[in-house]
Amino acid sequence: MKTYVVGGAVRDRLLGLPVQDRDHVVVGASPEKMLAEGYTPVGQDFPVFLHPDTHEEYALARTERKTAPGYKGFVFHAAPDVTLEQDLARRDLTINAMAEDENGRIIDPYGGQQDLQARIFRHVGPAFVEDPVRILRVARFAARFTDFSVAHETLKLMQAMVSRGEVDALVPERIWQELARGLMEARPSRMFEVLRECGALERLLPEVQRLWGVPQRADYHPEIDTGIHNMMVIDMAARLGGSLPVRFAALTHDLGKGTTPAEILPRHLGHEGRSVELLEQVCSRLRVPNDCRELAIVVAREHGNIHRSGDFGAEAVVRLLERCDALRRPERFAEILLACEADARGRLGFEETPYPPTQRLLTALDRIASIDAGAVAQAHAATPQKIPLAVRAARIHALEALV
Repeated sequence: MKTYVVGGAVRDRLLGLPVQDRDHVVVGASPEKMLAEGYTPVGQDFPVFLHPDTHEEYALARTERKTAPGYKGFVFHAAPDVTLEQDLARRDLTINAMAEDENGRIIDPYGGQQDLQARIFRHVGPAFVEDPVRILRVARFAARFTDFSVAHETLKLMQAMVSRGEVDALVPERIWQELARGLMEARPSRMFEVLRECGALERLLPEVQRLWGVPQRADYHPEIDTGIHNMMVIDMAARLGGSLPVRFAALTHDLGKGTTPAEILPRHLGHEGRSVELLEQVCSRLRVPNDCRELAIVVAREHGNIHRSGDFGAEAVVRLLERCDALRRPERFAEILLACEADARGRLGFEETPYPPTQRLLTALDRIASIDAGAVAQAHAATPQKIPLAVRAARIHALEALV
C-alpha cells in the first residue's frame, strides 16, 4: 500500500503557486484494507476515503471504461493491481497527470513537467475524447493560467468531440458549475475564446456566440465588435473583483445586440428588452442560481439608464432606484453599479476612465433613505391610498437640490 499526492497539488507546487487542496491516490490497497486502517468511505461511484487524522481525500487507484454518452457514461475499476501509471493515464491533461511520492519524488510518465515549462495544455491520451466535461475544464484552465495555450492536437480532439455531439450530453448543472468557476478566474474571456475556437460555445451559449461580428457605433465603442466588447467587460468585472453574480451580469448584459435587425445597425435600439428575454432563456436552460439571475436581469434592463443617470432629473432618479430595488437591497444595488462600471470601462481606451454614476447614485440613495416613510404614512393616515405617492414625492423633493 503506497500513497501519492496527485493532480492539481503537484502542478501548482511546480508552478510555485499556493496549494489549496491535496488529492491522494492509494496503490496496492482494497476498500477493506482502507477501512482496517481507519479511513472513512465517502465515494459513491468509486472508492474514495477520508484520512482518519487529516480528513484529506484518498482514492484507490482506478481505471475507467466508456460505456455510454456523456460524462456519467463510465465504468470504474479499482483494485490492488491497478498501477499508478494506469490511474494517471485516465486524467485529462499532462499537467494534471503527475504524482509525488512520500519522499517528494515526482512521477511524470506523460510529460507534464515539459508541458508546464512550455505553457501548453495537452491531453494525456486518446481517452480524452470520452468525457465532454474535459472541454469545459480546458477552457476553465485557460482562464486561470493565462499564459498557457491549447496544443494543436488537443484542440482538434475537442473540435471532433463537439462535432460528434458529445457536448450535447452534458447536464445543465455541470455546464453551469464549470462556467461559474471559469468566470471567477483571473481572465474569464479566455474560457470563452477556447470554447468558441473548438465550437462548443455555439452549442452551450449560442446567445453569447452570436455577439461576435455584430458592429456597434465606433464613437461609443472604439472596439466596434460586440463580442470583443463583451469579453472586455467580463475581464473588467474580474479586474474590479466582482462576485459571480456581477461577472454573470457582465457576460449577459448585451445579449440582445445579437438579435438587432440588420437595417438599424450599428445602433441597437431596444436591445435591453431583448437582452432580458434571452437572459431568461439562458437561466432556464442552465438552471442558473437565483442570485445570478436576478442581478443579471436588472443590469441587462437598466445599464443604459444607469450610464445616462447624470442627465436625469430627481423624479427619474427616484424611479430608477425603485426599479433597481435599491432601498430594500442596497448591497445588491452596489453590485449592479459594479457590473455597470465594468460595462462602461470594458471598452477600448476607456479602461482607466472613472465611472461617476456609482458615487452619484449611491449619494442619491443615501439621501432618499433618510426620508422617514413612516412619518409620511402617518401624515396621510386618513387617505392611505395616497401614501405611496406621498412617499415618492418626499423622496423626489429630497433629491431636487442634489440633482
